[in-house]
Amino acid sequence: MKVVLFCGGLGLRMREASERVPKPMVPIGDRPILWHVMKYFAHFGHTDFIICLGYKGEVIKEYFLNYSEAMSNDFVLSNGGRSIDLLAHDIQDWQITFVNTGLHTSIGQRLRAVRNHLDGEEMFLANYGDVLTNAPLPSLIEKTRDRGVVASFLCVKPGYSFHLVKTDPGDLVLDIQETTKSDLWINGGYFVFRHDVFDYIESGEDLVEEPFRRLSAQQKLLANKFEGFWAPMDTLKEQQVLEQMLEAGNGPWKVWDADVVAPDPGDTPVTRPRV
Repeated sequence: MKVVLFCGGLGLRMREASERVPKPMVPIGDRPILWHVMKYFAHFGHTDFIICLGYKGEVIKEYFLNYSEAMSNDFVLSNGGRSIDLLAHDIQDWQITFVNTGLHTSIGQRLRAVRNHLDGEEMFLANYGDVLTNAPLPSLIEKTRDRGVVASFLCVKPGYSFHLVKTDPGDLVLDIQETTKSDLWINGGYFVFRHDVFDYIESGEDLVEEPFRRLSAQQKLLANKFEGFWAPMDTLKEQQVLEQMLEAGNGPWKVWDADVVAPDPGDTPVTRPRV
C-alpha cells in the first residue's frame, strides 16, 4: 500500500528546533524521526511514500536528495576507494513522492492535495511524520478490511499524569487529586483508509473534525485500540526521552531491528497525546 505522511506543520511546540528544520527532521539518534516512521512502514513491506510538504519542505527534499546509504550502513571499501560494497541497505527499495501541499494547510486539505497520486488505490495508509509506535500494522490493516469501514486509526491511552479538579458553582476549588491512570482513548494516527475517504472530506475541512464525524455517523470509522508503545514528539522533552530510549538500546518502535525485544503492551507507557 502507499503511505501518505503529513510533514507540513509549523511545529510550534518545538519552536527552538523547528526554526532550523521542520519537526519531522528533528533527529532521534543519527536519523530524523521521519526516517524512523518510514522505516516502520517499510518493515511491513509498504515502501511507496507520498510526503505532504509545507513548512521548510526543502529541508526534507535535500535530506533525501543527498542521502548516502554508505553513510548509514556498514560497507567494504576496496580498490583504493573506487569500490564500495554495502553490507546492508535501508532505503534502496523506497519510492518517495514529494508534494508541496501548502504552508498553512490542514491535514484534511493536505490529503486532498495528493488525491491524484492515490488514483487506483483501493486502500492506503497515512500518518503524521513525528509519532512512533510498535503497533502490529498488518493486524490494523486486516481488521479495517474485514470490518468493511472506510477509515480506521490507532487509538491509544495518554500516559501522563494530571490533576482532577472539583469546584463549587462559584469556581472555588473543593478538591484536587492527581491521577496517573486515565480511561481516555485518543487518536494516535496510523490511519488506514479506503479511497472512499475522499468522499467525506470537503474543501477547507480538517481530517479529524467534520469528515470523521460523518464517517462515525454512518458507522464507517474504526478505532484500533492499542496499549503498547506509542509516542509523539511534540516537545524537546519528548525528543530527549526518545533519545534516551535509543541510547539505552531500547527503541521499542524499532520493529525492524531483530535485537530489539518488543515490550509487553501493558508495560510500556505512552507519552502526551496527539491533538
